[in-house]
Amino acid sequence: MRRGILNSPKIKMKLRKLLLKTLNAPQNTRFADLCQLASAFGYALDRVSGSHHIFVHPQAIRPLNLQNDKGKAKPYQVKQFLRDIEEFKLTMRE
Repeated sequence: MRRGILNSPKIKMKLRKLLLKTLNAPQNTRFADLCQLASAFGYALDRVSGSHHIFVHPQAIRPLNLQNDKGKAKPYQVKQFLRDIEEFKLTMRE
């Protein structure tokens, strides 16, 4: 039986390491990594409007806006994401 991609122990460990790296250095977070983390926490890409990638989550009362700035995520948006997962008590999908 095939496992889902996020159920792979190797993927889970990579996401946990990525989260720790993001917590320790939000200014050095790659945009693609932040999008991957957002998906792991249950966010879904709702729409793209110009450079704005808008993610939604059923438990979050506000959308998550992420922008790609030369391959990096904007530090204030990384901090907003981290604040939101704490505020809304979001957990990484197992």
